[in-house]
Amino acid sequence: MRHLAGRFPPGRHVLNVCADRYHFMVGFAAAVLSGRVSLLPPTHTPEVVRHLATFAPDVFCLTDQAGCDIDLPRMRYPECAGDAPEGWPVPQIEPEATVAFVFTSGSTGEPVPYRKTWGRLVRCVRDGAARLALGGRAHALLATVPPQHMYGFESSVLLPMHSGGALCAEHPFYPADICALLESIPGPRALVSTPIHLRALLESQAQLPPVDLLVSATAPLAQALALEAERRFHGPLMEIYGSTETGQLATRRTSRELEWRLWPEIRLACEDGRVIARGGHLEQPTPLCDELELLEGGRFRLHGRLADLVNIAGKRSSLAYLTHELTSIEGVLDGAFFFPGDLRADELGITRVAAAAVAPSLDAAHILQALRQRIDPVFLPRPLLLLERLPRNSTGKLPQQALCALLAGPVRRQA
Repeated sequence: MRHLAGRFPPGRHVLNVCADRYHFMVGFAAAVLSGRVSLLPPTHTPEVVRHLATFAPDVFCLTDQAGCDIDLPRMRYPECAGDAPEGWPVPQIEPEATVAFVFTSGSTGEPVPYRKTWGRLVRCVRDGAARLALGGRAHALLATVPPQHMYGFESSVLLPMHSGGALCAEHPFYPADICALLESIPGPRALVSTPIHLRALLESQAQLPPVDLLVSATAPLAQALALEAERRFHGPLMEIYGSTETGQLATRRTSRELEWRLWPEIRLACEDGRVIARGGHLEQPTPLCDELELLEGGRFRLHGRLADLVNIAGKRSSLAYLTHELTSIEGVLDGAFFFPGDLRADELGITRVAAAAVAPSLDAAHILQALRQRIDPVFLPRPLLLLERLPRNSTGKLPQQALCALLAGPVRRQA
């Protein structure tokens, strides 16, 4: 870390795009030790990079990939770590030191930065380690999510740093690779993943190795999927609730409960129709983008995203619920309901929703007939797109812009 910090260029802001999770962690630690700030955007598209350069004109890119073409001053992660000192004192990092800016996905506009201080990040992941029961034994954590994403940053980088666990440098994607890496880990092991990756694992023909813990986040997990994952992996599954703005806030054992339990000292309150989170590791009171039912004892139920609410002809639903019903149809491997662009009404002033599905053995008529048995006809999608795969990003999410772009693409669709 000290060797790398000494080689950094003068800029104070670092865009750390290292693909190797260990390289990323060392780069982040070197930035902290040298008083620099890591920028963690959701993607590295040219538009996002231009936004970062405007936000922090002195930003430089740290990469371990020879083919990196990010349009910023670039520094390659050194192949040689240099001579290791015989010993050096544990760094004393000020709790209020700003160590990172994380950015929202920017699905409704430009990415918005949120400041993260060292002390509050550490507090969050230590509370998480206790909730996940990782304090008693040292676990090796293998993650299918990138370290640059807030969930991956907390659960696959900061969590092993502050729980006595071991970080796995790899970022596996295919089920066979995930299983092979899990098999190679001796001792207690945990898999940090997402609903879309877990579903792919369960649908694969791979022999799933037992794990001591499964962790899932980025989207609500169906209880049936959680039950099947626990049965196949022979270990408990804990789901994490949080956001880029807040970090991790709550957990639940999805196979056994629908309610979420908050981190210690986090408090929720409804103010002017929005749920506000405050206390604990939060930098400031933060409005949540979800519709929550607040319960006693630091618990709540999640009913969906506020932006997902659909109101058609006086009837209300949510995109999350409609998507759940779509993907529950036998033969639908993946799917999503979405608003077709910024205009949510047709030429007659009637609100419509669209949907996309991956269902190789089904046609649109079959899917629509099955949906009629599950949802009110006013919510039937227009159009329904049939695809070979959905444009999910590395954490399994579906950006609104990518979904809307499907409407102009070469797809099979409902007439």
